Formats: sequence, structure tokens, C-alpha cells
Amino acid sequence: MATAEDRLRPVEVIERYGQCLELVPLDRRFHDISVGLYVKDGICTIWTFSRKEGVEERIREIRDQMIALGGMEAIEGTHNQVRFPCGQLHQRTLRFVMSQAVGKAPDYAPPQGELSIQDSKSAMTIHADLSGESGEEHGGRAVYAVSLEGEARNAAMRLRMVLAGFTRYGEMEQVGESGVAFACGMPHDALMRVLLPYSRNISSVETMMAAEALRGQMTTGTLGFSQT
Repeated sequence: MATAEDRLRPVEVIERYGQCLELVPLDRRFHDISVGLYVKDGICTIWTFSRKEGVEERIREIRDQMIALGGMEAIEGTHNQVRFPCGQLHQRTLRFVMSQAVGKAPDYAPPQGELSIQDSKSAMTIHADLSGESGEEHGGRAVYAVSLEGEARNAAMRLRMVLAGFTRYGEMEQVGESGVAFACGMPHDALMRVLLPYSRNISSVETMMAAEALRGQMTTGTLGFSQT
């Protein structure tokens, strides 16, 4: 039997859970349903209008992946709500976390260890490490020192572009010549791991985001959610 929660209209979902920050039009791991992420008062709610059998467990899987990928924490007593321990939303990065949480297999485990990735434009490796610059000199903020390992003709330019990627997609602030810090001032290693692939190629990410936005607009007649 459908519950009152099941029968919520789009406007009621917005009133209860806030604005839709990110929409994934097709969850290819569960009947191609649409899944949205709503935000209100620092709480993120994963929501779908689909009532297919097993949908609650699927939403719980997405919630659990957001915790694993984004370093978020579950809201006690819920199966579809999370928040960042720091209290801020980190909205741009949160969109990437949501998209990956829907796309990854339920048993996917993010890599651990050092924060590094092969550069897509050179033979260098990009590193991001919590530096000693997180003390009083920078207001106690956790600062990630970004560096490039290896040889390349345009190393200095590549570093500037990577830093620009972190500030663009992570809403981070550049600190000094090669440091970046989140607006909340707290360390977020999980978010840095999410951001690393995007920070290395701004032009490709912009194209991808534009395509995703277009797909979302094509389904906004009913807020982009599958009803069955």
C-alpha cells in the first residue's frame, strides 16, 4: 500500500527537502529510473518518484556510496539522507559525488592511500597532500599542497591549470603558489579524491557538465523523475 511519503507531489518534495541540486535522469543500475538530490539546511536527500519494487534499497545503496565517496555521514533514522560533518554543502563537488554514487556498482570501494593521479595532458603525476601550511599562518585551515611529479615542458602551466580545476570544481581557495583549501577550512580527503580526475582537464569537464545539464533539462517537465 502506498504511504503518504510515496504520494508526495513535486512541489511538496521541494517544500520538505529543498531545491534539487543534481538530477541523474537515468539510473542504469536500476530500471533507468531518475534520481534527484535535494538540499535543505545542510541536509542532502536522495529522492525518486519511482515506486518500483526494491527502490528503497536502491536509494539506500546510493546513500551509502555518497558516504563512501564523499566522506559524508548518514542522518540517523533515514535511508536517504546525508550531510557533511563540517556542516557546509560543498555544492559543486557534491554534484560529482551524486553522479558517481548512482553510476558506481553498489560494492564499489574508493581507493585508499595517497591522493595522486596520472595527468591527462602529460607524463606527470598530480599529487595533493595535506601540507604543513595548515597552521596559524593560514587561520588553522587544512591546506592541500598540490604538486606535479615528473618532467614536462609546460610543468608550471599545468600546475596552474590543475589548481584552477580545484578552485573551479571544488569551490576551493588557492593558498600561496600551490596550495588549496576548502571554504569550511576542514580536511576532506574523500572530496579531494573525487576532484582529482576533474581538476586535470577543465575543458573536457565543462563539455561533460553541459551535456549532463541538457539531459536534465529534457526531463524537467515533471522535475525529471520517472513515476513508475
